[in-house]
Amino acid sequence: MQVLENLKIKEKIYTEKLKNGLTVIIIPQKGVQKKYIIWGTHYGSNDNKFIVPGETEVTEVPKGVAHFLEHKMFEQENGKNSLDVLTSLGVSANAYTTNDHTAYLYECTDNFYEALDEFMDYVQHPYFTDENVEKEKGIIGQEIKMYDDYPEWKVYLNALEAMYYKNPVKLDITGTVETISHIDKDILYKCYNTFYNPSNMCLVISGDFVPEQILEEIKKRLIEKPQNGEIKRIYEPEPEEIVKEKIKQQMQVSQPLFTIGIKCNPPSPKEKVKIHIAMEIILNMLIGESSALYKELYQAGNMYAMPNLSYEFGENYAHLLISENANDPEEVYEKLKQKIEEFQNNGLNVDNFERMKKMIYGEYVKEYNDVTSIARMFLSDFMKGIHSFDYLEEIDTIDIGFANQVLKDNFKKEKMVLSVVK
Repeated sequence: MQVLENLKIKEKIYTEKLKNGLTVIIIPQKGVQKKYIIWGTHYGSNDNKFIVPGETEVTEVPKGVAHFLEHKMFEQENGKNSLDVLTSLGVSANAYTTNDHTAYLYECTDNFYEALDEFMDYVQHPYFTDENVEKEKGIIGQEIKMYDDYPEWKVYLNALEAMYYKNPVKLDITGTVETISHIDKDILYKCYNTFYNPSNMCLVISGDFVPEQILEEIKKRLIEKPQNGEIKRIYEPEPEEIVKEKIKQQMQVSQPLFTIGIKCNPPSPKEKVKIHIAMEIILNMLIGESSALYKELYQAGNMYAMPNLSYEFGENYAHLLISENANDPEEVYEKLKQKIEEFQNNGLNVDNFERMKKMIYGEYVKEYNDVTSIARMFLSDFMKGIHSFDYLEEIDTIDIGFANQVLKDNFKKEKMVLSVVK
């Protein structure tokens, strides 16, 4: 195993790439009672068009297959549902799908190895039939309709719709009732065999483990499977400009909801960590809890809670999002544009920049205090080609000159959108 140590936070990470291509990351947390394991595949809702290793023809599948597959993985040939089996052992199990990966997980204090048997068995043994696939369409269809009535989800999706023409990031991860109607067992098996190969997967374990021992336990439960070749993922070119600046929808809400989005160019592989950190610093300086703009909006009675701030990015997309309730979202939008222009004209304040950088660093360090946060963080970063320690190392290299350049390159008025649910 390769051992990586970060002396700043006194954490050691043990990593090994097995013969079948599976990457295993072990994060020992001595004396911690909770144990956490998460197994992810680099396959998310964006991966609807691809070339299977060994083939030459392009395969295109309906929107929502990755999420549908995640749902179906728990059902086993013996008639049992693995989620029920894990729950009966007293462990908390779950799964989720994102734009770029799907993950299965559980956490517990007892019965870890009994749960590991079931966990590693069901992820490696899919069971799809015509009957159970049709049944699942009804269940997921209800989930889709439920999210259609969820204002916080709609204001977010509408912002993506306003930003993107073709990129699949704008689509609901679950697909639509119409797209999932075209899913059958053959599509599920093809996607499983393509993307659930160990060489396309990563398993992260956090807790009080001896790395060599837990690695052997993992190896014992792996089935023999040869490595796949490279999966060629195909995405349509995305125009730089936005689709439209403003999008509004009426729903049952007590106070208007807004999401402000800024469409950015995808970061280069070498700079994605640095740009991500700079984005977090700038967003907090613009409209974070201690910012002059947030205080102004709060005191005027327009906003009563700090907005959610995020920078989302992948191989072929990147955007900034600012979301919250406001009595007058248009005013928030206009004042934010004014503040961005002020920052770009005058440059970022040095003292505020350094203070915010320290705060962001503190947030990064806090993530290492929890076995759940640290494991999910390492898996998510791995799927983006990042080692999580990079954030702790790179933050020192970011100076105000770099941040001002990021501000100039990415915070462009012509790429801003406002989504409102009234």
